[in-house]
Amino acid sequence: MDNSQLDNIADIAKKVTAENDRRHRQARSISQLLSERDEVLVAMCELADIDVQSETTEIIVDNLKSFNQTLVDYTALGHFEIYERIVSGNERRVSVNQVANRVYPKISETTEKFVEFNDKYEGVDDRESLMGLRDDLLQLGEALAERIESEDLLLREISGKSNERA
Repeated sequence: MDNSQLDNIADIAKKVTAENDRRHRQARSISQLLSERDEVLVAMCELADIDVQSETTEIIVDNLKSFNQTLVDYTALGHFEIYERIVSGNERRVSVNQVANRVYPKISETTEKFVEFNDKYEGVDDRESLMGLRDDLLQLGEALAERIESEDLLLREISGKSNERA
């Protein structure tokens, strides 16, 4: 074997290693996203269980801040670790792009709703500002359910498990 053949084999090995590393990072990102999504759901249920009429404003605000931070972390992770590759045009798999074209508009729409919720409640510190919280949580829950449905379709396709049920 001459040096050019060895160089070609070395280049192929580097590409395979890089692709395996990328897929490993992607699998880790998907796992982390699903874990953070679970945290959002738990925090949302805890917040929804608080009786706004009888609980102290401080406890409500603390739970709300915690929930908002969890929601922001989850949303940012999805965008920067999962969806950015697709949005930037770096995803080569046709099947992933096809699913993304169908579901990403819904994911993007829910992101806007999450940001609006966060913006509305970010600096809240009085009881009067919390009066619409229950209704806003209901709307946010609907948006989250829509996102989960769309997200699961895309994540299954990205991970190569599109024939499986979530």
